[in-house]
Amino acid sequence: MIAYFDCFSGISGDMILGALVDAGAPLDKLKKELSKLPVSGYELKAKAVKRGGLRAVKVDVVVKQSAISNQQSAKKWKDIERIIRISKLSDDIKQKGLAIFRRLFDAEAKVHGEKFNEVHLHELGAVDCIVDIFGALIGIDILGITEIYSSPLNVGGGSVKTEHGMLPVPAPAALALLKGVPVYSSGIEHELATPTGAVMISSLSKGFIPFPDMKVSGTGIGAGGKDLKEQPNVLRMITGELSAVSCQPSAERVSVIETNIDDMNPQVYEYVMEKLFDAGALDVWLTNIIMKKGRPAVKLSLLCDETLVDELTRIIFTETTSIGVRFYTAGRKVLERKIKSAETKFGNINVKVSSLDGKILKATPEYDECRKTAKKHGIPLMKVIEAVTKKT
Repeated sequence: MIAYFDCFSGISGDMILGALVDAGAPLDKLKKELSKLPVSGYELKAKAVKRGGLRAVKVDVVVKQSAISNQQSAKKWKDIERIIRISKLSDDIKQKGLAIFRRLFDAEAKVHGEKFNEVHLHELGAVDCIVDIFGALIGIDILGITEIYSSPLNVGGGSVKTEHGMLPVPAPAALALLKGVPVYSSGIEHELATPTGAVMISSLSKGFIPFPDMKVSGTGIGAGGKDLKEQPNVLRMITGELSAVSCQPSAERVSVIETNIDDMNPQVYEYVMEKLFDAGALDVWLTNIIMKKGRPAVKLSLLCDETLVDELTRIIFTETTSIGVRFYTAGRKVLERKIKSAETKFGNINVKVSSLDGKILKATPEYDECRKTAKKHGIPLMKVIEAVTKKT
């Protein structure tokens, strides 16, 4: 199932959450999953409101006064990274969250001229931002959304008050995060696309396109904080399946980044690959090659979204001995993928099911879950994989 975000009034973290809840993501289930994060001192509330005559759902993260002082220290990358890594969320959601927050910190560091590890996120590092981002990732997973597309973003205009004083709209951090994304302003003097909304949609959307040809299965409308006089301050999310004449979810444009390395300790590669995956790389691999004068070397290659080329190149330059990379745009086709749960005698284990034109072609047990199960029960890994395979 795909989701199309209609951002005619911009996008923000609370608007995304509201749209997901309105589309059917149960608030109680969201709360249960969010409790797997080591974050406390807040309450998640949802209510029906009207924006410009339209009914919508407004989701608020209400931070308790007693928790404000505790969250002030959770502002740097190391603090946020620790919160995510020690959480009990699924590995997939952890990795997506790490990549999103890394982009936030990178954007803040660049626009304010600070070092990545020293920059403070101010309001972005607070509990509400963590809950907005992970609540959205969890809601997307609950609804079974596998592909996300978006309209161009209405960013608004005027200025916005921040801890750095009055800044133009879109805020500098939001603008940095929207590199390569089609944006416009309808002239409304209000911040419509927040940094949280910008990082979420630019990280998750596979394309910014006009309303696609699709078979609609549901809608969700999330409300923004203010009731605008010019138009409804809402985000519409439409779910369904793309039609045969629409842009196929199996076709997309990606960037390939490559570099040849012949002078680095091979022990470093595992660490570098983990860093690249955490930052949003779709795939990373190594190839043994022979360079000029017969020198053995390794070619480090990766696939990524076009918006992440600069960030991932920075990691390669800072974490390896490479002094140059090459990159180019490539087409990529993938099968439609869904995660289903298989009930085995060892417990429920997720299976990645791949389909073409609605027909299942492959079903692959999730390796990490099989590995954990094998360790937990003290049995061979292959025995677990075989048990899962028989159930699919």
